[in-house]
Amino acid sequence: KILAMSEVAASVGFSHQSIDYRELDDPMSRVAKCKSVVSSLKDAPILVGSSMGGYVSTAVASELEVRSLFVLAPAFGMSGYPALIIPACPIEIIHGWHDEAVPVENSIHFAQDASATLHLIDGDHRLTAQIDSICSIFRLFLENYALS
Repeated sequence: KILAMSEVAASVGFSHQSIDYRELDDPMSRVAKCKSVVSSLKDAPILVGSSMGGYVSTAVASELEVRSLFVLAPAFGMSGYPALIIPACPIEIIHGWHDEAVPVENSIHFAQDASATLHLIDGDHRLTAQIDSICSIFRLFLENYALS
């Protein structure tokens, strides 16, 4: 997903950076690392994340200035993850109806509380069968929110 989405971002004129979290299993350690990277940037970024990365991106967006937030099957409302503060930026969420890891209801409730745009699609947690649809939605997101 991230490679395909990186290509979309590049095609509309965005540079991109992926943070390496391989050695960090704890979500709060990942939040600290992401905050460090975001704090070092000249301009407010667009944060994109999937699953735990969606949680991490949302946590960072609630504390630092970001242009917008795009998350896939975010680990909202999961046991062991601290509650989130709703970020003050445009938020778009994609979640699969058949997600076996993160209940779709968690994204529905968060989206309602945040007045976020929510796309519920026919997919599981990985959403790999929906990459083309995700990339189309992501392109529109970049064009509508990030470039305006």
